Amino acid sequence: MRDFGSFDYIIAGGGAAGCVLANRLTANPAITVLLLEAGNDERWIWTKIPVGYLFCINNPRTDWCYQTQAEPGLNGRSILYARGKGLGGSTLINAMLYLRGQARDYDEWARLTGDSNWSWQQVLTSFKAVEHYWQGASEYHGADGEWRVEKQRLSWEILERFAEAATQAGIPNTTDFNTGHNEGVSQFEVNQKFGTRWSSVRGFLNPIRSRRNLTLVTAALSDQVMFEERRAIGIQFYLNGEICQAKSRLETILAAGSIGSPAILQRSGIGEADFLKTKGIPVRVHAPGVGANLQDHLQLRSIYKVQGIQTLNQIANTWHGKIKMGLEYAFLRKGPLTMAPSQLGLFARSDASVATPDLEYHVQPLSLDKFGEPLHEFPAFTASVCDLRPESRGWVKIADAHPQHAPLIAPCYLSTEADRLKAAKALQLTRRIVRQAALQPYQPEEYLPGIDYQTEEELAIAAGKIGTTIFHPVGTCKMGAATDPLAVTDSRLQVRGVQGLRVVDASIMPTITSGNTSSPTIMLAAKAATMILQDRLGA
Repeated sequence: MRDFGSFDYIIAGGGAAGCVLANRLTANPAITVLLLEAGNDERWIWTKIPVGYLFCINNPRTDWCYQTQAEPGLNGRSILYARGKGLGGSTLINAMLYLRGQARDYDEWARLTGDSNWSWQQVLTSFKAVEHYWQGASEYHGADGEWRVEKQRLSWEILERFAEAATQAGIPNTTDFNTGHNEGVSQFEVNQKFGTRWSSVRGFLNPIRSRRNLTLVTAALSDQVMFEERRAIGIQFYLNGEICQAKSRLETILAAGSIGSPAILQRSGIGEADFLKTKGIPVRVHAPGVGANLQDHLQLRSIYKVQGIQTLNQIANTWHGKIKMGLEYAFLRKGPLTMAPSQLGLFARSDASVATPDLEYHVQPLSLDKFGEPLHEFPAFTASVCDLRPESRGWVKIADAHPQHAPLIAPCYLSTEADRLKAAKALQLTRRIVRQAALQPYQPEEYLPGIDYQTEEELAIAAGKIGTTIFHPVGTCKMGAATDPLAVTDSRLQVRGVQGLRVVDASIMPTITSGNTSSPTIMLAAKAATMILQDRLGA
């Protein structure tokens, strides 16, 4: 077994959270850090050009290309479960949308953990500290951080008309989705710099790569945590087929994401005892919450054909359109190649009795059957809507003790009656918006799910037909109070039942945020780094 030596901290995972942790911990030159990333140091051009997500998702170069189990709620379908592969993790391939969620999300975290440090007022300070906002500092935004937030660099008339239709349907305009209450319609702000993708590796890791106290190893597949009695003392990993190990003097930190981190814990003997025994893994800590509590946003992609207005379908399906897009990007860093997967956002309530928005729309001036396939030949737009706070809970389990084998993933979408009813209401709201006067000149015609689905029960079935992940898995190593039997970590993200081991990534979220999950993960990693440094001084 190859020995990489000893470090103060070992971070397993170089994604959104891992890059932040490496940045913050190595700011002290007396602290040594080993950062392990299972993917490569990816410098492919399509991880820089925003529209490159079309080429990166479901590509084994940049995506782990997981598949879910057959989902009963999706009419027995198994779907792609994309997770970013390489330094930067899913920030290499995600939608680049800057969204924090709602104040209620974090106040709920504080209630569930019994720790006010996770309340909205506390996390707002952390959001601002990491943010580099295009309009400068304000009550809600910061300007001195590494996480760039900019306006989009293109516009579409079809999206402007959809926004107008939304206001006609009773949904107000807004100028900022990130003040704690995100109700309304507006263009999304994006994690970009002058028309290029701004990933966590660009923001947090690249500026500090030369620090002598940081050791970075890519293509290092983390297997399991090593222990002496109940204390984590390092990690075992594979590098080019060779078994390696590294020791941690202070802490081992798992930042491998909502799929990777529970898998590492399970291979390390931390998980549901009976399940671990079936895989031949000695039980170190019976922790039934490991891999449980999986939450995700299921998006329902309604597609409408239109006439008399331009969409990307017409442009991208011609050679002169492609040449024009390329030139516009090459010389101006503007146009369709700067597109996030969704440009227009909308947060709404499924019912008047709901206190805060529980639906999010991602509206796009294009349509296609699924990522990786060509755009449709006909002009169309897509209005995807997701349930922001689903009741359904899924799971992640290792297939066996070998880290090279993909884990089993079951999101269990639409497994509660409340989720099925909300899906139906969401599709009804989409239809109500599209019926408004602002869109009628373009003769919108429903292509998906189709007008044959009318009753709530029929629409719930339609949701299972068209639903797919929007790639926001969280919760599989959730933090919580000591009285919570499914809480894997405490509120300082320390794994219960052992010492010297933390989890720092989206898996620690006890409940999913009411919006996209990338920037909340950046925020929680920055908070975790502060906790780790505080605990080091207190030790």
